[in-house]
Amino acid sequence: DKAHITTESIFTNLVRDVGRENIPENHSFYELLPAQDKVEEYALVSNIIMGSDRYMYVELSEPSYIINLFTDIILRENGEIIERSETEIVSRLMSKNDAIRVAIRLVGIGLDNGIRVRAAAGMTGAAAIERSIKFNKEVGDSPGVAFTKLGGEYALVLDTPFKLAESEPPEFQQYLFIDIVDSTNFISKYGRNKLVELMTSVKEFMEDCEGQIEGYREGGDDLIAKFPSKDVAIRAGLDCAWFILNNGAKVKIGIGRSRREAGERASIAESIHGFGALSLVIFDLANGLYGYYIPSDFTRTLCEFLTNKKGKLITAFLVMFVASYLLAVMGMGIYGLLLVLLLVAYYTLR
Repeated sequence: DKAHITTESIFTNLVRDVGRENIPENHSFYELLPAQDKVEEYALVSNIIMGSDRYMYVELSEPSYIINLFTDIILRENGEIIERSETEIVSRLMSKNDAIRVAIRLVGIGLDNGIRVRAAAGMTGAAAIERSIKFNKEVGDSPGVAFTKLGGEYALVLDTPFKLAESEPPEFQQYLFIDIVDSTNFISKYGRNKLVELMTSVKEFMEDCEGQIEGYREGGDDLIAKFPSKDVAIRAGLDCAWFILNNGAKVKIGIGRSRREAGERASIAESIHGFGALSLVIFDLANGLYGYYIPSDFTRTLCEFLTNKKGKLITAFLVMFVASYLLAVMGMGIYGLLLVLLLVAYYTLR
């Protein structure tokens, strides 16, 4: 399902990801840079999978003792203080959602103490600082939080004191469901011990990636793991899919907010076919649903060949076409066929 990316859908996703209870009722939502209404591989891999905005920059309008309180809160949220001065903190949180949620809380504390607090999330500390500067330039010297979503930049302005309900940090866990495709055929080719060895390696890798195994039976062909955030789950899913494919099996992987949702998304892969079953990782992005295809060695080799040799292939095709046409006109069409076979053999074996 294609995502329809608008300012409204971005805010809806913010509420979903951070939790409605963590968004003050009195707020203003600004679009600093619009996101493109399309999802490309760059957005899937670079923005979502390969990195998540998890650095947080906090700036106070003037020196205040509350910066010590801010430091304690960040540390209690399993954050790391990178740099600190009298009015600034650069820290690293577990995820972008954690950074936004904590930043909102810090802005509220600042308002209660008559201090304007501006915060921003970024993939690096420098990016977070730059985003805060842009927030100040575009919106003004207002308290609030700036962040990115799908290539766009947004700001949540909070200039009225507010209270958030005291509660434990919410869990925004993601479940990952793995199922080996046609495990019966895999067992017949490699033996059951090979399947046990493969799934044991997958289980250990999931645990190394902060995953908590919630459903696995030794000798089985499926597994469920819980992760602290979507980006961690997707990275683990992709790495596992490559590993499983390189060990002679195909896999379907679903990622969702519950065990059932993850399982349902994995089952979607059964209805998607190319030349046989495909290895797919299915997950949501914005308000759309996407599948990431893990190609086989043959497909990767073919794609690399077509990409790297495209110019030579076009030239060879044109030469072959002209030569075959001339030979056919002269009544020597069989030599044209021979030319085609020689060219195919040359580009295949060289």
